[in-house]
Amino acid sequence: MTTKLISISNNFSQTPAGRYYTDGPYSGEKFRTEILYPALIENELVKVDLDGTLGYGSSFLEEAFGGLIRECKMTLEQIESKLEIHSSRNLYTRRIKQYLVDASKIKNK
Repeated sequence: MTTKLISISNNFSQTPAGRYYTDGPYSGEKFRTEILYPALIENELVKVDLDGTLGYGSSFLEEAFGGLIRECKMTLEQIESKLEIHSSRNLYTRRIKQYLVDASKIKNK
C-alpha cells in the first residue's frame, strides 16, 4: 500500500489562507490542485497533518477539501477511503468532515 504524508506546514505553508489562487500564494485551491489531489490520485492513502501552521480559515479548508468533491469529481466514499486528517485541534477535523458532507449533498441534489 502506498501512503503519502503531507504536512501542510512543511510541504505547503505555515500561513495557508484564502480560497482561490487570486486570494494569495497559499490558497486552498492551490493546495488542493497542486498537492492534495495529485497525492490522492497517485497513492492508496494520503495522511494530511494540519499541525504547525498559524491556523486555518474556513475558506481555505472548505476549498481544499470540499473542492475535491466539486472540482475534482471525487465521491465522498472515495475520499473517506483514501484520506486521513491529523490535527491536535479537533475543530479542524470536524470542519473538514462537514465540508466534505456538505459538498457531497450539494453535488447529489
